[in-house]
Amino acid sequence: MTNTVLSVDQLTQVVPIGQSDQTTTILKNISFKVQKGELVSIVGPSGSGKSTLLYSISGITRPTSGTVTIAGVNPYQLKPNQLAAFRRQIIGFIFQQYNLIQSLPVFENIVIQQRLSHQQPKRSEIEQLLTKLNFAGQIDGAVETLSGGEQQKVAIARTILTDCDVLFADEPTGALDSVSKSIIFTYFKELVAKGKTVIMVTHDIELASQTDRAIVLKDGQVQQIVPEPSLEAIYAALDKVV
Repeated sequence: MTNTVLSVDQLTQVVPIGQSDQTTTILKNISFKVQKGELVSIVGPSGSGKSTLLYSISGITRPTSGTVTIAGVNPYQLKPNQLAAFRRQIIGFIFQQYNLIQSLPVFENIVIQQRLSHQQPKRSEIEQLLTKLNFAGQIDGAVETLSGGEQQKVAIARTILTDCDVLFADEPTGALDSVSKSIIFTYFKELVAKGKTVIMVTHDIELASQTDRAIVLKDGQVQQIVPEPSLEAIYAALDKVV
């Protein structure tokens, strides 16, 4: 029985340039596997394709070629209603731009996935989660009044509450102060200790050095996969991509 929860094989992503017939290749023949209960970081210079890779391996953006399987399922072979159900049940995604509904209060933004799954939200559970995440806003307050950091915590809480098996996170701590960043990352490690899997794009090399493996990208290709990464090992790998 395999413990592989994510398998990426020869993934390539080609996108059009503007309105022309020209294209550019963002990702080139990327292959790797992630095991259940791993915390994996994806690092690399700006423009190396980190976020594009995360979208392509998480069932959001269909790759031009290659295959992706999550928990033994190729999400790009599912029908739209099957894919929606798969995302609700298996996959969680923390977006860099939060993807919150500004017209809804904090509480409703957090429970939206539960409502779509016909579950009954427990306010006390959500209050406890927000406290644990060091949330400084009001649970019934408007999202639009929150700082970027507090909005990021709402987005993180929304995803954590789904109890997903595989969590994809795009710069999940980018807008957070050092205390909140540490709290969120500790929570990710707790999820992994419970058998969940976290795959995180980050520019924060200190955080990446605390993950189980660091995937280093350069120009849309895997430059190196660093096992048990240290600050020195990641910087050495990044030096090769400058």
